[in-house]
Amino acid sequence: MVFVLPQSDFQSRVAIQIASVVRDLNPTRTRVRMKAVTGRRAAEKPSICTADELHFVHVPNSNWRLALWRYTPSPQATRRIHPLLLLSGLGTNAIGYDLAPDSSFARYMCNQGFDTWILEVRGAGLSAEHNLREAKQPLITASDPLDSTTNHETNDAGFIVSHFVGLQERFSTSIEDFQKQIDLVLKYSWDFDHYLEEDVPAAMEYIRTQCRPNDGKLLAIGHSMGGILLYAMLSQNSNEGKNSWLASVVTLGASLDYTTSRSSLKLLLPLVDPAQALNVPVIPLGALLAALYPAASRPPYFLSWLKSQVSAQNNMHPELFEKLMLNNFCTVPAKLLLQLKTAFQKGGLCDRNGTFFYKDHLKKSNIPVLALAGDRDLICPPEAVYETIKMIPNHSASFKVFGEPSGPHYAHYDLVGGRLASHQVYPCVVEFLSRHDQA
Repeated sequence: MVFVLPQSDFQSRVAIQIASVVRDLNPTRTRVRMKAVTGRRAAEKPSICTADELHFVHVPNSNWRLALWRYTPSPQATRRIHPLLLLSGLGTNAIGYDLAPDSSFARYMCNQGFDTWILEVRGAGLSAEHNLREAKQPLITASDPLDSTTNHETNDAGFIVSHFVGLQERFSTSIEDFQKQIDLVLKYSWDFDHYLEEDVPAAMEYIRTQCRPNDGKLLAIGHSMGGILLYAMLSQNSNEGKNSWLASVVTLGASLDYTTSRSSLKLLLPLVDPAQALNVPVIPLGALLAALYPAASRPPYFLSWLKSQVSAQNNMHPELFEKLMLNNFCTVPAKLLLQLKTAFQKGGLCDRNGTFFYKDHLKKSNIPVLALAGDRDLICPPEAVYETIKMIPNHSASFKVFGEPSGPHYAHYDLVGGRLASHQVYPCVVEFLSRHDQA
């Protein structure tokens, strides 16, 4: 299905610029050798960063400066041996791990004694290139035209017009933020392997230098693509006989192979090839979701299916769901989607050259892994999660599905920010990490 929206002059210019972009990336780019990583703690934090500290780390051999949100445990908390790294999903920033003080995965882990760090990979959140202006998006709240005190039971033309104007203004606001990233369009030419071979190793090395664990290892948790990155890292390093520098790993709704599942993402795969054929370099995911959110959350609920992709019924506070949809998503490069598409093909996710299939080499890994799934996760169903965790040797693998036949149910994001996650999911994660938090 193709949606055609009336274009303003600015939108036309954006379309022209995007259509004219010529992607210029060497697909055989060599892997960065981690010798020395430089970074610093920010003197001041923007208001959108709710962590205790904000750090920036430079990716070697590039202009990228990655943001790391740090949550420091109090001296009274249980002392932990290893710091904890959190990796987010596709096209998301750190906000998803810290939606509110009483709904914060990161803050909960910090209160349990873990020195907790959230990585924002290149192009996400506060991460940016040195020589380009940053898109400092303010936090979007419900105080917009669609949330005014207008009587929602009124059925006159003025009410309809006000809603249309509200949607138009919201889209304009979202697209204006996208305009701030136009400078980046020429640089949106990275793929999954850039995250795997450059961003994550740079962040891990920086955290190690800051926290100095005795054995040099980290604990790590990855949601969605963040979990995929951790699986790929275990696979790659075990195949090459290298140290992954991970004490244990927890994945939330993640898999390297979706071929046997009924993932809803399969419905979007036919759109990837046309995007490649049209040479579209980026997908403004954040702007699109912010524009579509009203149709998914208010009568007549034209896009109600969108909500079920993220959260099961009644498992997220409405205001937190709104904050998530309006602030957690970013622009993603088409090259990244093209590589992730291989997770839906025979053999599962492979490297950019199509020669290394990550799932095949997990059997060589000896790092303890806990794979968690949600019973109503339409994006990464339990069978997809199991398809990957079963490849890890039994003595290192644990698998658990959250959700009961009579409820509560867990969709894709509920494992991170659902109403009952702090009572059911978080303690399970802490117990597993604690068991493997040994020198």
